[in-house]
Amino acid sequence: MPEPVFALIDCNSFYASCERVFRPDLARTPIVVLSNNDGCVIARSAEAKAWVKMGAPFHEVRPLLKRHGIVAFSSNYALYGDMSERVMSVLEARLPSVEVYSIDEAFAELTGLPEPLENIARQLRAEVLQKTGIPVGIGIAPTKTLAKLANHAAKRWQQQTGGVVDLRDPERRNKLLRMTPVGDIWGIGSRLSAQLKALDINTAWELTQADVWTLRKRFNVVMEKTVRELRGTPCMSLEQVIEPKQEICCSRSFGQRLRELTPITDAVTAFASRAAEKLRQQGSLCRQVRVSLRTGMFNPSEAKYANGILCQLPYPTDDSRLIIKAALLGLEQVYREGFSYAKAQVLLSDLCRHTDYTPDLFSQAPINQGQQLMSTLDAINQRWGRGTLQPARLAKTADWAMRQKLLSPAYTTRWQSTLVANAK
Repeated sequence: MPEPVFALIDCNSFYASCERVFRPDLARTPIVVLSNNDGCVIARSAEAKAWVKMGAPFHEVRPLLKRHGIVAFSSNYALYGDMSERVMSVLEARLPSVEVYSIDEAFAELTGLPEPLENIARQLRAEVLQKTGIPVGIGIAPTKTLAKLANHAAKRWQQQTGGVVDLRDPERRNKLLRMTPVGDIWGIGSRLSAQLKALDINTAWELTQADVWTLRKRFNVVMEKTVRELRGTPCMSLEQVIEPKQEICCSRSFGQRLRELTPITDAVTAFASRAAEKLRQQGSLCRQVRVSLRTGMFNPSEAKYANGILCQLPYPTDDSRLIIKAALLGLEQVYREGFSYAKAQVLLSDLCRHTDYTPDLFSQAPINQGQQLMSTLDAINQRWGRGTLQPARLAKTADWAMRQKLLSPAYTTRWQSTLVANAK
């Protein structure tokens, strides 16, 4: 039986790369992408990393961006989500087993594929770039943790490696482990890194030389698995089936402070509708809706208030109408006049599958037509675009909407934003 081989395919500076796909004039221009309400830097192209720190407040670095010719964009989640699906579809068409790990990362199993695997990885990298315009790095190794490390090396030394690193060779692997700080290992954050350094474990190589049973007793079984994976023993398999979420949340900061109930009601309606849509996408029902509301917490001149309430539904449901109704009833109870509100949240909890609950003989029975109505609503929106058909409560104008003054067009998800080529 062949030894298992894993690969990690990771998009390079994904948000910035998505912005460049339809703006070839920015191919060598440094780019940063901003968080909700254009608050702080959450993504940087390779060229921008020398000048801008991750998390830097936009209002503080704006002069710096202008001085170095760095272009800023508001987060365009519609574009990023669609480009992610395109990248993953290419991977799933070419590879036998793929685990989508995040919006810009996927693990794949290469066990049994013809050698050399580096050639397959380079062909795959070229195909993703050709079909989507997104550059990727690929790390190959006998474990998922080492594949993550190999990918990090492929992106760090892209010119020397061509964006592909194979760590199956023990000598090559050990050389990289000796060069890698322990805090750069997948799953080891700053807190664990500090504790390991206190034990005189400063590099990934030194971690592999430590006694695994001692580390397990001092930390946990996850640390033991990490060490064994770094040594080349697989402890994690590919997870192709995505487990349904136990909670579904929709939350946004408002584009401006809101004092009146009406615009907050519009926002909570939109959040509840979106959360219900996510609920149906994973085939679940919910029994509880939690609504919370808060003011800004960092301005000393503003009065502070935060509150939330849990609303019990009459029966498990995925019906947007019932979820919105429960959310608005909860909002009426937590809203207080006289405050400037900054954020609201709708959280669906106590989730179950359609087949995982037994109706109570004496409780209110679900409306059978609701399921068919929601299926029709989702089918129309899937075919013609989100928001084509929506609950009548949703306002046409959104005074609460996020500030996105630097938002690029939704090139791939909105007909009005489609690029037009003019022949001259």
